[in-house]
Amino acid sequence: MFPALETELKQETCPDPYEDFMYHHLQYYGYFKAQRGSLPNSASHQHVRKNNPRYGLSGSFGEREDVIPDPLQKEKLLWPTCLSSAAHRQIEAVSRDPLMLSSPLKSRQLLHDEFGEVNPCLREPRDLFTFFPSSGPLQAPRWPIECEVIKENLHHIEWVPPQPEYFYQPTGNEKLPEIVGEEKGTVVYQLDSVPTEGSYFTSSRVGGKRGIIREPAVTLQGPEDNTLLFESRFESGNLQKAVRVDTYEYELTLRTDLYTNKHTQWFYFRVQNTRKDTTYRFTIVNLLKPKSLYTVGMKPLMYSQLDANTHNIGWRREGNEIRYYKNNTDDGQQPFYCLTWTIQFPHDQDTCFFAHFYPYTYTDLQCYLLSVANNPVQSQFCKLRTLCRSLAGNTVYLLTITNPSRTPREAAAKKAVVLSARVHPGESNGSWIMKGFLDFILSNSPDAQLLRDIFVFKVVPMLNPDGVIVGNYRCSLAGRDLNRHYKTILKESFPCIWHTRNMVKRLLEEREVLLYCDFHGHSRKNNIFLYGCKNNDRKYWLHERVFPLMLSKNVPDKFSFQSCNFKVQKCKEGTGRVVMWRMGILNSYTMESTFGGSTLGNKRDTHFTIEDLKSLGYHVCDTLLDFCDPDRTKFMQCLAELKELLKQEIHKKFNELGQDMDLEGNWSDISLSDIESSTSGSDSSLSDGLPVHLLSMADEVNQKKKIYKKKKKKPLQTRKQRNEQYQKNNLMRELKLIEDTPTQKPRFTVSCCPKRSTNSSQEPAPDMKPLWSRNRYPATKRGRATMMVYPSLHIYTYP
Repeated sequence: MFPALETELKQETCPDPYEDFMYHHLQYYGYFKAQRGSLPNSASHQHVRKNNPRYGLSGSFGEREDVIPDPLQKEKLLWPTCLSSAAHRQIEAVSRDPLMLSSPLKSRQLLHDEFGEVNPCLREPRDLFTFFPSSGPLQAPRWPIECEVIKENLHHIEWVPPQPEYFYQPTGNEKLPEIVGEEKGTVVYQLDSVPTEGSYFTSSRVGGKRGIIREPAVTLQGPEDNTLLFESRFESGNLQKAVRVDTYEYELTLRTDLYTNKHTQWFYFRVQNTRKDTTYRFTIVNLLKPKSLYTVGMKPLMYSQLDANTHNIGWRREGNEIRYYKNNTDDGQQPFYCLTWTIQFPHDQDTCFFAHFYPYTYTDLQCYLLSVANNPVQSQFCKLRTLCRSLAGNTVYLLTITNPSRTPREAAAKKAVVLSARVHPGESNGSWIMKGFLDFILSNSPDAQLLRDIFVFKVVPMLNPDGVIVGNYRCSLAGRDLNRHYKTILKESFPCIWHTRNMVKRLLEEREVLLYCDFHGHSRKNNIFLYGCKNNDRKYWLHERVFPLMLSKNVPDKFSFQSCNFKVQKCKEGTGRVVMWRMGILNSYTMESTFGGSTLGNKRDTHFTIEDLKSLGYHVCDTLLDFCDPDRTKFMQCLAELKELLKQEIHKKFNELGQDMDLEGNWSDISLSDIESSTSGSDSSLSDGLPVHLLSMADEVNQKKKIYKKKKKKPLQTRKQRNEQYQKNNLMRELKLIEDTPTQKPRFTVSCCPKRSTNSSQEPAPDMKPLWSRNRYPATKRGRATMMVYPSLHIYTYP
């Protein structure tokens, strides 16, 4: 009836979504202070804001009411505290003059610098190129909306103990406390009920649970009250309850992995109100593994805030009267195990932390990657990308590390190496090894430069950021062990591993992937070792064992080749190493690093430090150079040694069975699976299957895939294929004509094109049997000058 009026009303109630988003984004970070009413033509926006509850935002951290089912609709960024002075002046100028931003943007693709000037270049595609802007905002961790989170930023210094930290030596007189529970004790710390099995993740937000954060610990009655104050509502913390059963004795209950009723091994919590020179006892009462390194001398880790601030002392192994034993209570479902230890705090009124292993949080990773992105040298050969977003909307980072190639031929000749860590969030060992690797490969060392010249490194430093953030031991927020679901078809439910697998799949289409390695931690064995996959091709028999053997020779006091295993079990078919191996990566490994320490060489009976783990990252690089060295001396020596070791293992196995065998004959025909033991060591070796709410979704996706396969058209043939098919059809027609004319003899020859061989590697040379030199190859041999013929560099392992 009134078209002009209707158009105006539509304009008032339906503002431009982009401009509306930018207004709230800029206002939230302090770049825009004015009210909408002070701007021209702003009545429409005020109307929308008043009638849309999703715009009820406040400016303080953790108070935004932005609970959303889709975690990618919004995200909150934390600006670093150390902005440049120019940036501070610009912020103040915009705050004083709000109309500076009143003029509409002419283009959404042109880049604007911090002073409002337009740069003549297009904006990079989102989530494809460098994630961190030069100003360096960090995405704050997103938590499930059920989780309470304290507003404190924890930071622990790195420190290497000046003396070796030896294993605890049991005396036989260690006390086994009887578990009494809250019936006979006093609950001094307890979180609200957390999501367990039967519930599932729905949404996330920065800061976790809405509303006022309550105080779960008891209130001190005065300065003489010596009750310890517990806390774990921070990144990677997971203490559920603390019960005071005596003046200085506490029973602790760990929170299970979210949305499950199991997986308790990792612990990380804080205590305050300590008393010096007083013996405290802590007993964790709900551990689930029947075996643990605590039975063979492993000690818990303690961190004193006062020692860190005054003496620069970080995490250290502490504890006496350490015992790991079965709980005397039984809930009728699963047996629990206890870990007990005593401790004396170094200071009065100190803040101390306890942990199963050296923590490495998602924020720690972000700070490290931010330093790399802002480094003018490292950022030239290390490109930081977003692989995907996790279930909660946290960024899963992907690093591509390689030196720029001089020619397209050289770039195409580069092989790839894929490394990943923290698919199990409680295995922080992997992050420290990864940090050591990154420190070295991003350095200006000649060996690092050579590796960047000949390889493309694809690195996923934290596969399960959600689990790391909430303090899970094994699972993601799907309530499942991601390292049993690498074959998943549920992209939305397991995004981290789905995108990792697809990234590797695309990489294999471009170039050969020489090595894949996923960094883990192990709770039952000491030392460091690899799990691999047995190669069934007799032509390259035992080649998958060469890299682990080389690594053991380079790190003899930390790495144990005897602990390595290459058996592929059915229950491990969904793991990263097996799935990547079946995709065609023949050197596919899981690196297991102990939570304890070494039983080898000079480090025998001592705990691993952060520096020990970081050094292993360097030795992975060093061994990679040995593995690919054009001089095959070490490679051939390792093959000969492996054959001899295998003969000994077979002979030992048959002796145990009481049988005799001619090892000089058909010993190499024996299946290695009959010799090797199981690699099972986790409490989730068998997959729990999909959560109930995902079963129907998986069936639906499978049905769609079947329908798609039926409808899928035959792919177009190449010109060569068409020509071959045309020639074959002509020959068939001629043959048919000849058969129809029996009086004539065929006078042609059918020549079939042989299948093109994919084996481009050379055969191994005869065994040279040299001595293994501990001097390493001379630096000149690894120099860049010797790599001028790089495109002809061969990897003498697989085609």
